[in-house]
Amino acid sequence: MANELSKKFWECSQKFLEHNKTASFLEEMKSATLSQMMMKLGDIPVSKAEMQAKASPEWAEYIKMMTESRAAANEAKLQLEYIRMRAMERTSEEANARLEMKL
Repeated sequence: MANELSKKFWECSQKFLEHNKTASFLEEMKSATLSQMMMKLGDIPVSKAEMQAKASPEWAEYIKMMTESRAAANEAKLQLEYIRMRAMERTSEEANARLEMKL
């Protein structure tokens, strides 16, 4: 049973790492992506280019992808915490059972 929990923990940790890597990359690239979108609009004032870029469907899609990636990473982290909690509960239950057997 402990091996099963360890295997599940490993699988969830790999899932978390992958989602977290993607989310972190998208978060780090947010400013660069916005700048690239603004540059495509040509020689217009920066404030107007920023407004137009942020109002675009492409920017909305980028933000959606970024937040969904972070949500997936957070969900995977919660799964890890749940497995850790179950392992601690199991350890406690086993210790209580051993104590009861001694009495």
